[in-house]
Amino acid sequence: MKIITNLLISLLAFVIAISIAVATGIELVFNAVFLAFAIQWIAFIPAYIFQTEKFYDLTGSLTYLSVIWYSLVLSSDQFTNINVANIAIVLLISLWAIRLGSFLFMRIHHDGEDKRFRSIKPSASQFFMTWTLQGLWVSLCSMCALTAISSNTGVVTNVFFYIGMALFITGFTVEVVADMQKSAFKAIPANKDKFITLGLWAKSRHPNYLGEIVLWTGIAVMSFSSLQGLQYLTLISPIFTYLLLVYVSGVRMLEARGDLKWGDDPDYQNYKKSTPTLFFKFF
Repeated sequence: MKIITNLLISLLAFVIAISIAVATGIELVFNAVFLAFAIQWIAFIPAYIFQTEKFYDLTGSLTYLSVIWYSLVLSSDQFTNINVANIAIVLLISLWAIRLGSFLFMRIHHDGEDKRFRSIKPSASQFFMTWTLQGLWVSLCSMCALTAISSNTGVVTNVFFYIGMALFITGFTVEVVADMQKSAFKAIPANKDKFITLGLWAKSRHPNYLGEIVLWTGIAVMSFSSLQGLQYLTLISPIFTYLLLVYVSGVRMLEARGDLKWGDDPDYQNYKKSTPTLFFKFF
């Protein structure tokens, strides 16, 4: 029964992404989305054979780079018809993908494993579903940018473009600073098995995820003016990012793990009461 459920979830994830891609009416977007899933399915094979998740996050980042540059190259006729705004949005997503991918890759090699995958890896269907969901993540987050890049106008340079860029830079900065602060905290031996309440982590229990949501909101705003009709469905990107990080793979899992580990600690209880889950506490 679990096998069927996992495969149905995988099929549903693929159908959702492909359906939105088809709704854009742009063949290049459809091809890019299909490529995103194909990369995951190919990578799943050696990952399952060798029972490893060590290149899962890295593959996700490489997939972002693959689909976004694929779209840029083909939409510009191999760089013979260049739209500067297209290049700008591609470079921003590339900067984020390279930074996050290398950060997560180094972290998992330092830690030795990603504990989330302990019970997932032995099951072929569940592990396959996890890789397929990563294809959905890449597709839905990047599709508004892919659509804007591949549209007749390309990414339009106007006030929305600059507002979106400002949001991206803000979100990216928050994410990077939060990750650096947590890495520095964990690098101190005395902080082993302690929870962080310093820097941005004093204003939010998950500032890195807040940064992620804000930067993808920025990409959606940058893409907005290039969209029309059913293409506006691709603006689901920041909503999907929020739902994924808060209710599926991020906040929910970490909060449950934190409650299990420090739930009886009065300091942790006070930290949870006084610090917002996601959005910053300014006062």
